[in-house]
Amino acid sequence: MGPHRRRRNTFVSVGLIAVVVGMAGLSFAAVPLYRLFCQVTGFGGTTQSALVAPGAVGRRVITVQFNADVSPALPWRFQPVRRQVKLRVGEQSLAYYRAENLSDSPLTGVTTFNVTPYKAGIYFKKIECFCFTEQSLAPGESVEMPVTFFIDPEIVNDRNLDDVTIITLSYTFFRAKDAGAKGEVDNDGH
Repeated sequence: MGPHRRRRNTFVSVGLIAVVVGMAGLSFAAVPLYRLFCQVTGFGGTTQSALVAPGAVGRRVITVQFNADVSPALPWRFQPVRRQVKLRVGEQSLAYYRAENLSDSPLTGVTTFNVTPYKAGIYFKKIECFCFTEQSLAPGESVEMPVTFFIDPEIVNDRNLDDVTIITLSYTFFRAKDAGAKGEVDNDGH
């Protein structure tokens, strides 16, 4: 084999190793990058966070419905206190969800959340939410957990959302990952 061919084989080998290393690196970065993409764009109904409501309240009224689900691995009862609320865009609202630990041991849960239709996620802004942290309940304990939110008034400038009159805010509680426990779900809140 001549020096030209040996150099070409070395170049191809190094290139293939670089591709494999690059693909492995991207696979580790995929979840954080996807999460960041969803938070920035509202993709998949991912809601946004805000420090305060905008202050300006528009005329358009939107009904916000509340949905609650629980993983079978978490023996909790979880439901919205009210099923829906009507509010004007820009108006701050407060809703509560009730959770109850049905087991005889303390349990910690984490929740995932989104809104439908998905295209409204970029305009649904939470100021405070129980979903920002894990929730721990003692055996038989029942709590009401608040979520403070508003619909960004900019929704009226998005012609793609003219047909949106109802937004559904959904939460699903999962059992938090417990050090060394078997069968528990680790869910970091998309």
